[in-house]
Amino acid sequence: MSNDIIKYLIFGSIGLFGIIIIAYYFLNKKLNGADKKYERQLRAGTQVSTMSMDILYQKLYITYSKIPFIKRYLRKVRRRIELINIEDEYNTRRNASKVMTKALGIVLILTIGIIIVASSNILLLIMLLMIELFIVETLVEASVDKIDNNLLREQVDFFSEIRHAYNETNMVEEAIYQVSLDEEKAVSRQAEKIYEILISDDPEGELEKYYDIAPNSYLKEFAGVSYLTKEFGDRKVNGASLYLKNLNNITKEMQLEILKRDKLDYVFQSLSIIAAVPLLLIEPLKSWSISNFAFTESFYNGKGGLIVMVILIALTAICYYLIRNIKDITKTNVANSQNPWQKKVYKNPIIKRIVNLFVPKVGSKEYIKITKTLKDAASSQKIEYLYINKLCICIVAFIVTFSLSILLHKTAINYVYTDLKSTGDYNVMGSLSEKDMKKAQQILEQDNYFLDRLKSKVDTSKPEKAKEIIRLDVKKSKYYRDATDEEIETVTDRIYTKLQTINSEVLKWFEVLISIVVGLVGYMFPNWMLFFKMKMRQLEMEDEVMQFQTIILMLMKIERVNVEIILEWLERYSNIFREPISKCVNNYEAGAWEALEDLKNDVTYMPFIRLVESMQAAVEKIPIKDAFDELDTERDYYQEKRKESNERLISKKGMIGKVIGFTPMIVLFVGYLIVPMMIMGVLSISSSLGGLSAM
Repeated sequence: MSNDIIKYLIFGSIGLFGIIIIAYYFLNKKLNGADKKYERQLRAGTQVSTMSMDILYQKLYITYSKIPFIKRYLRKVRRRIELINIEDEYNTRRNASKVMTKALGIVLILTIGIIIVASSNILLLIMLLMIELFIVETLVEASVDKIDNNLLREQVDFFSEIRHAYNETNMVEEAIYQVSLDEEKAVSRQAEKIYEILISDDPEGELEKYYDIAPNSYLKEFAGVSYLTKEFGDRKVNGASLYLKNLNNITKEMQLEILKRDKLDYVFQSLSIIAAVPLLLIEPLKSWSISNFAFTESFYNGKGGLIVMVILIALTAICYYLIRNIKDITKTNVANSQNPWQKKVYKNPIIKRIVNLFVPKVGSKEYIKITKTLKDAASSQKIEYLYINKLCICIVAFIVTFSLSILLHKTAINYVYTDLKSTGDYNVMGSLSEKDMKKAQQILEQDNYFLDRLKSKVDTSKPEKAKEIIRLDVKKSKYYRDATDEEIETVTDRIYTKLQTINSEVLKWFEVLISIVVGLVGYMFPNWMLFFKMKMRQLEMEDEVMQFQTIILMLMKIERVNVEIILEWLERYSNIFREPISKCVNNYEAGAWEALEDLKNDVTYMPFIRLVESMQAAVEKIPIKDAFDELDTERDYYQEKRKESNERLISKKGMIGKVIGFTPMIVLFVGYLIVPMMIMGVLSISSSLGGLSAM
């Protein structure tokens, strides 16, 4: 480990210790303020000891909520957790603080590792620290997903207890109340809320409100079935309670979802790491290659190495983002921030006018197309915000590419001034010997002296005249007063070659054109991501239709249930088919058959079309239970088909994820190590053979 790295670590540790002391001081100062008073109210009746971790998390929550950058992530975590800990501020704060504390601990470790690995390369260091933000966001979401998965597992036991309680009381609300008394489980808070809804004066209205905040669709189904059973009564089907049968169906759905999530976790748990690891290997591979194959130094320290490194970093960031979207195991639609940064930007009159120039007119073909894509991708952002994203990415991509072009020229010029092997025939395997190193360093300093003197005086486009000026300057210098004509000619040719390189490293028109093209690619990138999300969602069409079958199976034997109620339930739990179903519900009163016919025309997925045809039959010809009799008689078959469908879905997502996840690693070893080593090796051997032939 170099002295610089040790110095960074020492200063970093001292700085971190200082920050902890300052934070502790301000925390103690605030203990007697209003926040402390509010915290005591939250902790009333829950405090077990002064050293409780729960209390520590409450204090940390208040601290995190005052730190600008961390506050953004804390709010994002809180929005997810408060759905699970419904109307429980204490547990919401504790869990949110716990997630943020773990994430910050991992960030600290990653930051130290990045500084150690990339401290010698400032550009790489900055890019790695920027990409660390993506990793932090993924870690935060993974922690919240874990809480959501734990709630789902608790629901399986919860429904089992509901069955026993219902058999004893034969009353839905009393069974739910008995099971909700276990306050240690997160699902108990949901059960308490559902109980309050069932005994309220307006249960239907309160139920609609609960549908908007329920953590998952299975609790929505449970609340809905419980309300229908309480409202219309239970009935016996083949000697068994219909309510308990429906609970059994929901439980099976949850068990399938848990298995699906576990398998997706297993498949994707290492892909995110594999996609990000190449960033940490860039500098070690570069050092290893240069130390063992000296001829590769001109690539890694020149323009080629910088270009491949930037491409690799950009590719890694894109692949990492795609993997996150492919997994998408949660079905909870969490409301986005009510005050996104795009909204603040759009409020500016000048920016608003500029953005509106790019947004297609309402009702135009392009507007309809983009709006449909946003809906198909389940994106809640406005079309104006989409174009703000497009313009921002376009501008940033252009500026970064243009700046990179300038940086490439500076890198090439800097390499001319620092390349020891340009001072002689040193195209050998391995590194220079100590004797050759000293000699090369001395010659390099002499060459740099002439370069500084002549780079603004010599026109390299006229070789003879340029060499004559260089030759005269070399002869007059103190370094070559006693040199032979042959030595002076060698030095002249070498300096002329370097001056050619320096003078050629200027911004060219095609580099500006490339920057514009990259900017246009950046402008289209949000559209491509929406298209990608839409395709990923289409993979889950079969899974959603099978969920519809389960919902219909639960509703078809309940008294007074009609096709309109079924459509309302399907709309509530739909994801991919939400838009056409919502349209059908809105048009249903104008004509049931016609609305269902339009629904058939709006979709192309045949299994869903068959469900719609069965609903059409139930509207005019036969009872609902007869229209969907096939679902009941072949229930076991559909269960097995659902399992097989999940297996295929996981297999498809896993295959796509592996291709994307391993792409950065392949590019790293092939594009950044093997190919450069082969090309530079061939060039080095050719140069050496040329030198031997001349001798």
